[in-house]
Amino acid sequence: MKIQESAENYLEAILVLTQKNGQVRSIDVAHYTGFSKPSISRAVGLLRDNGYVSIDQNGLLGLTESGMQIATSIYERHTVLTAFLTALGVDAETAAEDACRIEHVLSEETFDKLKQHAKAYIDAQGK
Repeated sequence: MKIQESAENYLEAILVLTQKNGQVRSIDVAHYTGFSKPSISRAVGLLRDNGYVSIDQNGLLGLTESGMQIATSIYERHTVLTAFLTALGVDAETAAEDACRIEHVLSEETFDKLKQHAKAYIDAQGK
């Protein structure tokens, strides 16, 4: 199921913060993304209603199976694209910003080819 770019970004943020901190609250997502707490609360509510996020009695966020699938896919795109752009000589900050925009619009086919090319390039550099 295709979801909005903003929802993909929120799911990715929850994944990254969970990996980094072990637990995540809406306020953590707000700080990470730079959006207001009310905006994040609304988005998290919609993500919960659509089955992508769970919220426990302590307000801790978790990704459901479908939320995790989307988050890991977007995060992989982000990391591969950032590495690819950096390898081309783009400075790290610009590469990460551009990757964040590109990751949402690339077709699966194009991303797979970029990923193959990036892996071949990295393998060749390591030899």
